[in-house]
Amino acid sequence: QVQLVESGGGLVQAGGSLRLSCAASALTSSVYVMGWFRQAGGKEREFVGSISRYGANTFYADSVKGRFTISRDNANAKNTVYLQMNSLKPEDTAVYYCAATEFSAQAMAENQARVDYWGKGTLVTVSS
Repeated sequence: QVQLVESGGGLVQAGGSLRLSCAASALTSSVYVMGWFRQAGGKEREFVGSISRYGANTFYADSVKGRFTISRDNANAKNTVYLQMNSLKPEDTAVYYCAATEFSAQAMAENQARVDYWGKGTLVTVSS
């Protein structure tokens, strides 16, 4: 069982930046594809970004391209993923969820049913 724990959410003004982190605690040394999804109030959860096992490939939702950057650190057999969010907009306000999968980063981007593990989420609020 893999547990994902997010951190770094909070309140920021429009135009500001935040960096989210997600640490995976696992009973396995497997390296997972990891990513981020978000869910705004009254809306469905949507894909934000994903990154392949060793960081070679990344995928982003059109709404965040050029503003958000996903990266990861596999040191010490830990799957840690980051989401650097710049030029934040009020419409970026949502609960952000970390995700992990044994499928590909592209598969995660195309279908969230491919996600094997979810974090509990961290709230990001962008004020105008």
